[in-house]
Amino acid sequence: MTTTLPTGEETVEVEAEWFEDYGGWVNDTQFMDQMGSPYLLAHGMGKPVADAKTTFFAKGGKYGVWVRTKNWTAPWHDGVGAGTFNLVVNGKTLPAVLGAHGKGEWLWVKAGDVTLKEVMNTLALHDRDGFDGRVDAIAFTTEVDPCATLNGPRHLLLPPMSTPVFFYDVVVVGGGIAGICAAVSSARLGLKTALVHDRPVLGGNNSSEVRVHLGAYANLPPYPRLGDVVAEIGPKSGGNARDASVYEDDLKLQVVKATKGLDLFLGRHVNGVVTNSEGRITSVVAKGTRYGDVYHFNGSWFVDCTGDGTVGYLAGADFRMGREAKAETNEPDAPEKADMVTMGASVQWYAEKADGDAAFLVRPWMLKTINEQNCSPHLKGDWWWEAGLGRDQIKEAEYIRDYGLLVAFSNWAFVKNGYSKSAEFADKELKWVAYNAGRRESRRLLGDFILDQNHLRARDFQPDGTCATTWTIDLHLPKTASESKFEGEPYQANSLNEKIWPYPIPYRCLYSRNVSNLFMAGRDISVTHIALGTTRLMRTHGMMGEVVGMAASICKKHDCNPRDVYKSHLDELKALMEKGVGDGKKHPRQDYNCQASLDPDIKEQHEESVKGRVK
Repeated sequence: MTTTLPTGEETVEVEAEWFEDYGGWVNDTQFMDQMGSPYLLAHGMGKPVADAKTTFFAKGGKYGVWVRTKNWTAPWHDGVGAGTFNLVVNGKTLPAVLGAHGKGEWLWVKAGDVTLKEVMNTLALHDRDGFDGRVDAIAFTTEVDPCATLNGPRHLLLPPMSTPVFFYDVVVVGGGIAGICAAVSSARLGLKTALVHDRPVLGGNNSSEVRVHLGAYANLPPYPRLGDVVAEIGPKSGGNARDASVYEDDLKLQVVKATKGLDLFLGRHVNGVVTNSEGRITSVVAKGTRYGDVYHFNGSWFVDCTGDGTVGYLAGADFRMGREAKAETNEPDAPEKADMVTMGASVQWYAEKADGDAAFLVRPWMLKTINEQNCSPHLKGDWWWEAGLGRDQIKEAEYIRDYGLLVAFSNWAFVKNGYSKSAEFADKELKWVAYNAGRRESRRLLGDFILDQNHLRARDFQPDGTCATTWTIDLHLPKTASESKFEGEPYQANSLNEKIWPYPIPYRCLYSRNVSNLFMAGRDISVTHIALGTTRLMRTHGMMGEVVGMAASICKKHDCNPRDVYKSHLDELKALMEKGVGDGKKHPRQDYNCQASLDPDIKEQHEESVKGRVK
């Protein structure tokens, strides 16, 4: 994009995500709110990836070349780290080694000087090591010192993109299990529905990008038909960190595309909300993750299934993050003082027999603190491979993901080269390492009811109970130095579990107490940190989504708000929950990863409820 600056100088900016051919690079959209943009990532697990290539227009002449990038291993290693790359302009490789500057911050680095052809030029990103080099944008400029311009607001040089406007009854933001089920439920009950998701595939943590299997029971009393939509989209087999095919991305997509009245928008990151004078949401604003085009989704009701409570946060909804103090909730296991401690995010991985050369060398930037006593000599990094416990899961998201990558690569290099039983790993190679971190906890939006540990322990069932949460109160804490024999920042977790009796989640946990037309489903519902330990499982999330879609249909019928469903139309919601919104067809069994319960009859109840529905 060519821009003439007020100084009379010219700058051509090329956004990395615009590249025509990504080659082996991937478009990482996870941190747009923190660093301002998607970016291309060379995620080769130690093997250089194919060049990303594109063409661009410019006036002929001499230009300085600047790249926005970062030295991502700098927080843990001084000097040149992982993720180095070169720029190739018109077939000529510029000598500057990029990705090696700075202290871990995003910054513009000069790559060199070039003479551009009149009109059409070629540009490539050449990865040097396969260890997650990253590029946000490239600028060709005739300015002698362009840093003041380049370091201003992102996309300063870019003209505004078009802003299409769409109108829906219900706009669901977030295409994980909760969001899919909410959107399908809403559309099947006759509402014009949009499902807006920031990734190229559906499923969230249950997608091939993160690879966490579904957990907890569905289809249990008091409403055994809740969970029927979960059964339609859920993979037939379980397990974490397995082959991409296990997570059946296409199945989720097929169900969504086959649902009449449901429009799907992939690659659209919601980063804006418009409210009226009463605080009611009128639209959400989403930015395209490839070309930066802007979309406005107008609606009557909105469902926040982002996990991070993004829509609610932007709309000014009340929320909590971290642990509540015991004096606030009276929960037996709450800490004396409130804090920002949360569960962490998992960067999972697995290894198998190599197709060829299995070498994986120790690099200078890898952690020196992994050794014989504390290494993880396994072929998989599962749920317990968890970083960032206690860090801000939103503001520090990229740091947390990067630390997860660092420890995965460092551990594997030690196991391959320094471990006493390294011969057992000689023919093994990393087959997959997630670059999308699987989060467990961040913001929790507050509703008219906040579910806590006391409700669960006392079986204090509420009149507006909906789907049953069945998982234990499962809270993760970092392994201590004495437990892990590791003195650095923790990257492995313990799980503390307390069995519960199946508890029907109150409907009042599923809508905002101060944003009148906002529902939520997933890990951002109205619960305490402790109660989140049971409600955070994805089958439970899917059932929440089904309930919210049903409630939205009642809102449309009576032209009312989510709170009014509880106050005036609860019987109608109960009738819909008894009936369900499933397709009535048989689907493969999905009773993996259901866990134990205080209810001795839970397995029999589940068997009875799915009779005739499973293959």
